[in-house]
Amino acid sequence: MSQKVSVIVPIYKVENYIHRCVDSILEQTYTNLEIILVNDGSPDNCGMIIDDFATKDNRIIVVHKDNGGLSDARNAGMEYVTGEYILFVDSDDWLDRNMIKELVNISLHFKAEIVQSAFYYAYEDHLLYDNRFYKKNDNPIVLDNKALMTELVINERVKNFAWGKLYKTEIIKELPFKKGVLFEDVFWAHQVMLRVNTYVIMHVPLCYYFQRSDSIVSNYSIKNLDIIDGLKERHRFLEQYYQELTQESYRVILKNSLIHYNLLLMNRKKDKAGLCKKEIYSYIKQNNRSFQRAVEEDKELKKQLSLFLIHPYLNIFFLITRKVLRKLGFLPRPVGLERINISYRG
Repeated sequence: MSQKVSVIVPIYKVENYIHRCVDSILEQTYTNLEIILVNDGSPDNCGMIIDDFATKDNRIIVVHKDNGGLSDARNAGMEYVTGEYILFVDSDDWLDRNMIKELVNISLHFKAEIVQSAFYYAYEDHLLYDNRFYKKNDNPIVLDNKALMTELVINERVKNFAWGKLYKTEIIKELPFKKGVLFEDVFWAHQVMLRVNTYVIMHVPLCYYFQRSDSIVSNYSIKNLDIIDGLKERHRFLEQYYQELTQESYRVILKNSLIHYNLLLMNRKKDKAGLCKKEIYSYIKQNNRSFQRAVEEDKELKKQLSLFLIHPYLNIFFLITRKVLRKLGFLPRPVGLERINISYRG
């Protein structure tokens, strides 16, 4: 296979993980690679580490820049791309050594603009594999544009993540990531999928999505609300191009709004005046009719919406009660993920 794959790795404060990540790329069985390592102004030793990598392998391009965030680093990396394909890798994650070869093979076989790999959630002492929808030995799933966009909005089988997917360069080269936001992939993915005719989902997990021990509660900030802005921006896009998906989009916005309202309550110091909570509450109330229509067939979400509008604390009480009843065995637990106990190189 003569197709060159450009691998873009944004790097910031990951000196404990960067060797594992870059080594997993260098050791790929598919060797026609262009590895673009973008030092996003990292204050640790990452810059020196990747410079050292570059002296040992001429496929590596090192880019040093001032800190601008993940989106800015990815955009900077795309300026150096010369390959027919692009793969984004986050610098604390790593790849199975056959990942790129498998993705390229599938893309060529199905003439797909994007191929999505399954992945492991990787913890310090175990892996989790999401087997709720597919098994590892299932055949690849091929989606056309309409099915793809539906799955993207649902965000179960097709994830909003930019990583873990092989893209034909021509469909994303002129679509930069939005700078200055968290959850940048939510602002970006639907614009990419609009251009896709054939999308393939592979079920063999070929990359490892590292789960740091940092808690979303303890590290929560107002910037986490960017995801709601991203979902609203995507909703306006869907109203223009995929009106049949607006109901599902409303459900997703509502779920995230309720989650973040509760997280704000748990982090009162981050929203001392309560302005962010008030904004979420007002938005839900103003769009109540649309939300009510959207959740008509979803009894659980419908109940949460009703309780929230009476008083947000009622919804929290409902969620706590449900969690306790599940723990005691009075309610069935949600379907879990397959756990694999394993030790891997650190």
